[in-house]
Amino acid sequence: MKSLKNCNYSKILKKMKILKNKKGLTLIETLVAIAIFSIGIEGFTLLFLNTWKNNKYTLEMGQSSMTVSQGINTIVNYLRSVRQSDNGAYPIKSADDNDVVVYSDYDRDGITERLHIYKNDQDILMGVTDPTVTIPKTYPSEDEETFTLATKIVNTDTEPIFYYYDKNYAGGDDQLPITTPANVADIRLLKIHLKINIDPNNAPDNIELQTFVEMRNLNDYDRIH
Repeated sequence: MKSLKNCNYSKILKKMKILKNKKGLTLIETLVAIAIFSIGIEGFTLLFLNTWKNNKYTLEMGQSSMTVSQGINTIVNYLRSVRQSDNGAYPIKSADDNDVVVYSDYDRDGITERLHIYKNDQDILMGVTDPTVTIPKTYPSEDEETFTLATKIVNTDTEPIFYYYDKNYAGGDDQLPITTPANVADIRLLKIHLKINIDPNNAPDNIELQTFVEMRNLNDYDRIH
């Protein structure tokens, strides 16, 4: 009986020794492994989010610049076809750095509307006013309808959106624009210069769009005078 107990005890000790020799992960090793795995996942997540954010910004900037480009094309079409108002006023009423008022048939209905194109904060707006039906025709002093032509415009106070040139402009960079407020009778060419950025605080790079507009009907005034 005694020998049997000794035998069982010996087997138990042997099994304990085998288990002792089979080393596994300790609690500390397990925690360290979890921490390393968590750091790796966090780094991958941050990389993914930054990549997604940059791609999203690039896509939104592209969409914004396309929208602004369409807005510029709209402005160009209106300015290119300026004409004498229905009450006989000169095609351009006023011209300043960020504000121009002209007469043009913007909706192709045969009636000449007054168009007020201007910068308001980060938007380019256009106010449209129809002439009265009375004789003589007049244009109410306030804009009757206002439309947004472009958004996210970040030109500073020292960066006008409009530049004006007279008939002597030959396209040289050294030729200065007309001093503003411009004498409207001198204007023959207008430059539009816009800077766009959907989020200047996070991405300071701007997209710049620039175009020139020849006011074709104003050439008739050169021949008259």
